[in-house]
Amino acid sequence: MKWLETDTENCPVRRTLDLVGEKWTLLILRDAFNGVRRYDEFRRHLGLSEAVLADRLRKLVAAGVLRAEPYRDPGSRTRYAYRLTPKGIDLWPVLLALKQWGDTHAGEPEGSVLDIRHTDCGASVRVAVRCEGDEQATLTARDVTVRPGPGARPLPPS
Repeated sequence: MKWLETDTENCPVRRTLDLVGEKWTLLILRDAFNGVRRYDEFRRHLGLSEAVLADRLRKLVAAGVLRAEPYRDPGSRTRYAYRLTPKGIDLWPVLLALKQWGDTHAGEPEGSVLDIRHTDCGASVRVAVRCEGDEQATLTARDVTVRPGPGARPLPPS
């Protein structure tokens, strides 16, 4: 079976985009990775409407990407802080790859807005695709072969 003969309904890229492929969702995740926790902080920093923010946070919590932790400031009602779950933390390389692409192709002339460095040695951090073989070679899209996997389904007859 060839790629153009496969049904893409169960494609993992498609399913991931169904969950996190909207601009505001990715920006909420970016802020969560950078320490933003509270609803008011997200709203103030992102500048989006309450309805959109509440909807995106609700979806991320329902999907298990964020968890809502109740807190209560003195004299106030119970509110929620949002923390990344292990499932959410697994999205970090995706966001870092988007940042790298943006720095290269849509960045500021002065340089990156985010300077991400390894805490232990201070070196810059980059996402790289590596072969799982003995060489552990860094790969580009031209270095790989793509074919339908075991979960691929043929296109339904048209």
